[in-house]
Amino acid sequence: MENSTNGKNSNELALICNMTGTHTFISAFIPVVYSCNFVIGIVGNSMVVAVIHYYMKMKTVANIFVLNLAVSDLTFLITLPMWATVTAMGYHWPFGSFLCKATAALVSFNLYTSVFFLTALSIDRYLAIVSPVESRRYRTVRYAQMTCILVWTVSLLLSLPTALTRSTIPIKGTNITVCAIPGDESDRWLVPLSLMKSVLGFVVPLVIILTCYCLIGRALQGPKCIQGSNRCHGDEVLYMLAAAVLAFFLCWAPHQVFNLMYLLLHLNVISDCHTLDVIDTAMPFTICIAYFNTCVNPILYGFVGKNFRRSLLRLLRCAEARPVASHPSLSTKMSTLSYRASDSLLLTAGKTSSLTRNEHCGVKK
Repeated sequence: MENSTNGKNSNELALICNMTGTHTFISAFIPVVYSCNFVIGIVGNSMVVAVIHYYMKMKTVANIFVLNLAVSDLTFLITLPMWATVTAMGYHWPFGSFLCKATAALVSFNLYTSVFFLTALSIDRYLAIVSPVESRRYRTVRYAQMTCILVWTVSLLLSLPTALTRSTIPIKGTNITVCAIPGDESDRWLVPLSLMKSVLGFVVPLVIILTCYCLIGRALQGPKCIQGSNRCHGDEVLYMLAAAVLAFFLCWAPHQVFNLMYLLLHLNVISDCHTLDVIDTAMPFTICIAYFNTCVNPILYGFVGKNFRRSLLRLLRCAEARPVASHPSLSTKMSTLSYRASDSLLLTAGKTSSLTRNEHCGVKK
């Protein structure tokens, strides 16, 4: 059962179950969470961009993907203040039709870019570890840049339907205007857009990611792994990769489940106002969890790296240190896993030069 029908005025929505999901605690709590996500995400992802740009450079495939992932999160995070304001106002949209279309599209855009870059990172890890020699000709900076352009382009195309179908709609009998799909277009667009988001933005990438990491795990524990050799010390790297997959799954799975339930409501498989109120009440919290993934990414892909933290301290203290000859980042460490069997695979760096505080600030290496 869908909670809207066209009123006498085709530009208005008449609600069957009134304004479900509009509870005082949601209007008070969710904006605070959005604000925290905004601050943490902006700071974290900005540091990732700055550290990679100034110290780690764009010399590895993994760093290119991580940088683009951080930029993708930043493009979405700028919309959070608007979503916080709208939630605090009981879902009233005061920002006009253009921003309604743009912000809704950016949400979908971030979902696709994030999961596609995670998938690209997973495939890169698989090639670097399982097929290091054969994949050298493909695991280059040029191919990585081409992949990023492809990801941005495909994500933009997949987000266009969201922008084209969203509009500002007044709710009949209230002073509330919502940013939603109009009732006359909802039947035509809601189902395909929801299925596309679930299948292309979650299920298919997750299957690819899990497959890559299962093959990586088998390679690290396979017969070629001689007990006591350096390749057998890949557990910590493998745990890092598993944590990234688990974080994405935990952040997005609740929203995908309730998105499916909302789709069943639209198809009249579920048809009562109480269930609709439960879904509309839970949906903002699942969205908060999904948006938190933009804060987790910098932690998982950067801040657990010892050399990343060292580079971050250099950036914050305006100190210049000699370039680290090996393992410039966690991502680079993972990239060199299969190329340098003599190197330790633990996250502790090799010999690194100590920070020098007598150097000039802002000098790039």
